[in-house]
Amino acid sequence: MEIPFVGSDAVAAGRLTPSQLRHRYRALYRNVYVPRTYEVSLRDRIVGASLACPGGVITGVAASAMHGAKWVGADVPIEIVAAVRRQAGMVVRDDTLNTDEITEIAHIRVATPARTAFDLARHLPRDQAVARLDALMNARPFSVEDVALLAKRHRGARWLRRLRVALPLVDGGAESPRETWLRLLFVDAGLPCPTTQYVVFDEEGGYVRRVDMVWEEFRVGAEYDGEQHLTSRGQYVLDVQVSRVLQRLGWHVIHVIKEDRSADIVAQARNALLARGWRPRD
Repeated sequence: MEIPFVGSDAVAAGRLTPSQLRHRYRALYRNVYVPRTYEVSLRDRIVGASLACPGGVITGVAASAMHGAKWVGADVPIEIVAAVRRQAGMVVRDDTLNTDEITEIAHIRVATPARTAFDLARHLPRDQAVARLDALMNARPFSVEDVALLAKRHRGARWLRRLRVALPLVDGGAESPRETWLRLLFVDAGLPCPTTQYVVFDEEGGYVRRVDMVWEEFRVGAEYDGEQHLTSRGQYVLDVQVSRVLQRLGWHVIHVIKEDRSADIVAQARNALLARGWRPRD
């Protein structure tokens, strides 16, 4: 028997008695069950939502995960466009989807990448929306123009103002939510928008480093250093060696860690850019 499953179907088919269903299984959603001791994954919850809402379409963060986006926890609420009652663990949206806004992944109806982006941008606060959009773009590139066209198609949809704010900030080069956060920090501070995932080569054309984000004209870059930079001796040694090469090539790369204050990060980047010829617009 597949997991999750529709409880009434299992009883009707004789695979379980009502007593067995009640004592050996627990409800994931209404009439959708898993074994009592079973560890539920995000995929299980998505499949369960589709079983609980026949004909529904998965959208939002869960849909982005179906398209391959990273950084999605197993406990995120499953958003689904369907004409059903609301229930715990599921966000039911009463939206309109055209047939070309729906695709199918492993027999589950899912919003297309562009429609998923349309919904993410409308339903999340700006920084969260941009981080989710970046992750979706990184995994499954979509056209920003297609998302804008959906806004024109659904002129009466809620929260279109949020979409218009978030959409121009999307950059699929971000490889983590913290990289998105760092890029937005610079943009909000009035610094030029950096280029993401820029590859630096040495004088002979040899690969040196792919830097998280740079202002190429001024040879200034910034990297968000996660835990691996602190816990891996090999990574630490490589970082030191690469930093020496970057300095020799004339690059100034700012290394950011989670303990840094936002104001200090911005000040470092601003001072480095000013020292190398950048001038703010009046």
